[in-house]
Amino acid sequence: MSLVIAQTAIIEEFFVEIARIIVFTVFAAVVGGLVGLIYRWYAGERVSDGLSVLVGLSVVAIYLNTAGALGDVIGGEVDLLAFEAVLFNTVTFVLAGAGAAGGGRIGDRLGTGLFAVSGGGAIERDVSRIVKTVGRVTTVTLPAEIEDIDGYSPVEAATKEKLAEQTLVFPRRLTVDELRTRFIDRLRTDYGVGHVDVEFADDGTVEYLALGGRESGIGATLPPGSAAVAVKADPPNNASPGDTVQVWTDGDLATEAKTKRVTNAELRGTADDLVTLAMDEPDAKQLDTTRRYRLVTLPVEPRVDREFAAQLRSAAETMSAIPIRESSGLIGRAIHSLDITVVAVRTADDDVVAIPSRARELAAGETVYAIGRPDQLRRFERSATTQTDTEVASDD
Repeated sequence: MSLVIAQTAIIEEFFVEIARIIVFTVFAAVVGGLVGLIYRWYAGERVSDGLSVLVGLSVVAIYLNTAGALGDVIGGEVDLLAFEAVLFNTVTFVLAGAGAAGGGRIGDRLGTGLFAVSGGGAIERDVSRIVKTVGRVTTVTLPAEIEDIDGYSPVEAATKEKLAEQTLVFPRRLTVDELRTRFIDRLRTDYGVGHVDVEFADDGTVEYLALGGRESGIGATLPPGSAAVAVKADPPNNASPGDTVQVWTDGDLATEAKTKRVTNAELRGTADDLVTLAMDEPDAKQLDTTRRYRLVTLPVEPRVDREFAAQLRSAAETMSAIPIRESSGLIGRAIHSLDITVVAVRTADDDVVAIPSRARELAAGETVYAIGRPDQLRRFERSATTQTDTEVASDD
């Protein structure tokens, strides 16, 4: 009878130990799942199996050590190195480690779906593609082929060769806009590039890169279609840079019977008898740099168009006229849904609508005069000729 009772007690104890191992394994899996979920939320990437196992086993180890110490104090048992105890702890750690690793992966999958449903998709698009870098920094490798931006002076070939396949290092955890800003500032500061048109892929690599030269001196403030010419002239005493002047010939009797007016210009600078004048390019071709001219100051006349063009020329944005083709996906789109600034629209009937309403819809055959960064205008032009319009949708 006593033998049967002893056997029954052993069997019961065996099943109790099995149940304890199962409980510890499930507990470690739950802890690992929480680690995977929290790590996905914080870092935006999958947790490593090692971290899940470490945290899961740490919780199990703390419980076993605490239970063993209390058993020693309360029950007076000191046989912690018995074969049964060692076997139980070993099996528990092995199964709990496997459960923690599996729980971490399951928690990561749950976190990916949960955050996507709850609005994490926007975070994934804006942040995680930059966060998905290994190490403490984000590296950006420039492509071998670097294009030129239309409408800007080209960058020197030596600068392009220096930048081709160059790797730049930036801090981790940057948003797309922050990375773009730092990338453009880096090229402008370190390499003297004036304008940058760049597109980043989901993994942070550069898919497209185009550069434009930096205008310096008078050229930076000259509107498109204008030119600056230095001629010999006698400017009036009251003339100063920015004044509008008339340019007259000096009355060379060998070729002309009397003086005559050549053009109007804007005074940009003087040095002794040399005067720098800014004017429309066709008028500049009429001037002869070998002869002398006389200048007459005109009343102050505001030139809003030239001031606007000069400000636009020196800004990061530029202006472009883009026609809307019959195959464009922009047809029927309202202006407020675009990420560029539309300042005018030329209709198919050749009528110009200045500062159109934001609710106005685009139609085939129209020409849109838009202001934006080179990359924005390039995407808008591509959408104006194809059926794809998602690239020009704004956030509002």
